[in-house]
Amino acid sequence: MSKVIEGAVAALSGKTFDAVAKFVIEGEGSIMLDASGPRAGDEPADVVLTARAEVFQGLLAGEVSATSAFMTGKLKVDGSMGLAMKLGQALS
Repeated sequence: MSKVIEGAVAALSGKTFDAVAKFVIEGEGSIMLDASGPRAGDEPADVVLTARAEVFQGLLAGEVSATSAFMTGKLKVDGSMGLAMKLGQALS
């Protein structure tokens, strides 16, 4: 597992989500988040967010707005946009 994935899983520690979300970090791997919490993995999900490592690090640090990243094309969302919005609230 890459250091970026390990760091993101650690940053999401204690967070849960009432659906299944997958964060795809380009060139690094992916993280799953559900009611059990975060873990490295690549499973089917209700919503998939894809971005570069720098964007995810900014999102997790609160330095990058998910809405802004999405509107500028730095964050891609596949699946339910409603769940993506709920996910953004759950992470803040």
